[in-house]
Amino acid sequence: MPSSKFWLVSGSLLAGLGVALGAFAAHGLDKVLKSVYSETDMRTIAGLSVPAAWKYLQDFKTAAEYQLAHSLALLIVGLLARDGSRRSLTVAGWSFLGGIALFSGSLYVLAVTGIKVLGAITPLGGVLFLIGWSSLAVAAMRLRCSPTADSEERPSRVGPA
Repeated sequence: MPSSKFWLVSGSLLAGLGVALGAFAAHGLDKVLKSVYSETDMRTIAGLSVPAAWKYLQDFKTAAEYQLAHSLALLIVGLLARDGSRRSLTVAGWSFLGGIALFSGSLYVLAVTGIKVLGAITPLGGVLFLIGWSSLAVAAMRLRCSPTADSEERPSRVGPA
């Protein structure tokens, strides 16, 4: 089972990569997309006809956002695993890693290549994200939290406060 350090390093590196890819989407991807998609190449989104380059720029940005969010989830897995890994944390961690690879990875490659079959892979990554969040919830429910000074029971008052 991977260590807490593995999840923390993976989350940190993937978050940094997500920032870099988001910056690329904001500042350089348009040139790549213009070379892949012609100005007359259109896609329909919510009943609107939009240039394919614009649609895939949005998809690329979505991939970066999901990568960042799930990199943070990996950091949470790493923090929770400090006292020893639990199966639910291991499932969550691998699900988040696989989700990033399949969901974000397929969108990145689809956007810059136009290979439409990759769109069939994206939902599998989404399913892995859902498994990851469910597994993280199970791990959180099994946490044994030690009481703190603020949460210790205090005698209740009788009468008006």
